[in-house]
Amino acid sequence: MLRFPHALLAALVAGVLHTASFAPLEYWWLQILALAWLAHLSWNAGPRRAAWLGGAFGFGWLASGLWWLHISMHQFGGLPWPVAALAVALLAAFLSLYYAGALALAARLRQRNPAWHALTWSACWLLAELARATLLTGFPWLASGYAHTEGLLAPWAPWIGVYGISALAAGCAAAFAALGRHAWQPAAVAIGLLALGQLLPQNFTRETGVLRVSLVQPAVAQDQKFDPERMHSHLEQLTRQVERAQGQVVVTPESVVPIPAAFLDPGYVQRLEAVGAQRPVLLGTFLGNSQDGYVNSLLAFGGAAPYAYGKRHLLPFGEFIPPGFGWFVRAMAIPMDDQARGQHQQSFAVAGQRLRPLICYEDLFGEDFVDSVRGPDAATVLVNVSNLAWFGTVMVLDQHLQFSRMRALEFQRPVVRATNTGATAVVDHRGRTLALLPPAQAATLEAPVQGRLGETPYARWLGMLGLLPLFIAALAPLGLAAWMRRR
Repeated sequence: MLRFPHALLAALVAGVLHTASFAPLEYWWLQILALAWLAHLSWNAGPRRAAWLGGAFGFGWLASGLWWLHISMHQFGGLPWPVAALAVALLAAFLSLYYAGALALAARLRQRNPAWHALTWSACWLLAELARATLLTGFPWLASGYAHTEGLLAPWAPWIGVYGISALAAGCAAAFAALGRHAWQPAAVAIGLLALGQLLPQNFTRETGVLRVSLVQPAVAQDQKFDPERMHSHLEQLTRQVERAQGQVVVTPESVVPIPAAFLDPGYVQRLEAVGAQRPVLLGTFLGNSQDGYVNSLLAFGGAAPYAYGKRHLLPFGEFIPPGFGWFVRAMAIPMDDQARGQHQQSFAVAGQRLRPLICYEDLFGEDFVDSVRGPDAATVLVNVSNLAWFGTVMVLDQHLQFSRMRALEFQRPVVRATNTGATAVVDHRGRTLALLPPAQAATLEAPVQGRLGETPYARWLGMLGLLPLFIAALAPLGLAAWMRRR
């Protein structure tokens, strides 16, 4: 066993390497190797030492994977960069507590049988991932299962979803770590599960026709977006892009019009309505009023009936202020920093297809909108609109695109993305990126998208039971392990 300081450093480095398994590098196999090394380091550790190792791994992983958050706080929020860096470090440290607790619990429930310990270890890891995804409104960015939009575990996505893959990857990692204890059976089971994934049925949805979409990417710098002196030129540029679009529907990014729709010039609205008379336009703006609050929304111009979609799952610190943190958010002077929640979830019908909007961060929570992809009137295309200009163009764009690819795999639906600075893309129902605009360049992506209808096994059981089966899958082995320890 390594001395504690050396083991702590090794866990920290393994966490940083773990980040390389996600986009843009997507070394999916490195995710399993990094977790296997963590399982090896903590195999015989006591609860306290295991907690430190899990925390170090989590900190290395999340600090290196979320470093771009400091851009919004420093460049656009006005915080000194050391303060912004400290805020990111504190967030990573807080989120790492989930994994510290998971490894401490695994150490507390350790079984002598390596196979049982591998199962317990993976159950604890799953419980940590589910806790991070659900507690305090959830922050599942870079959940470990997202590393597997490619590779041997990707075929499991329409069966068990991203958190099921997280557990499966952790189980494989712990099984391979058991080889260091001369236990071959767990590794044989892990290899069998990897092989089984290649044999699983994958065709659960059917084609519903082709829709031509125009995905607008205006590439407005974030420090200019709310500038009153530049607002008119930006809106004029947007209108020209919309007017030149050729698709059957035009989709603009999140909050592309950064003022409430009620304050728009009537002449500007008339130009959008003129385009909407030829092809529907989904415009990112804000609806509501100062009394009831403003809602981050997509407003339709054109279409068979009036339509608006309001964002429901809000981002802490950017769209709502957690209790006790008003001073921190106010210090950054973020526009529209305390928004109201939307109420509507219905799809938008156009040209025989049904589009389900998701505004930015919402597409991380498949459990929130799974009902939209079930039944005969389900959405045939998922539409994500985002503005990631707050965070630059390095790493964050690739990560968010990877999350959309996982949603496509889970529900076997195409995902189209209209963003301000990237990644504006079309993803098919197999999670493949078919078309992609370069980041930070003003352009419109004109592309066909094949709609799909039908239910994957994951969509079926998630729609009926939510995340409950995954919580049971995590807690049942832990309860059994606790009972065995008492005996």
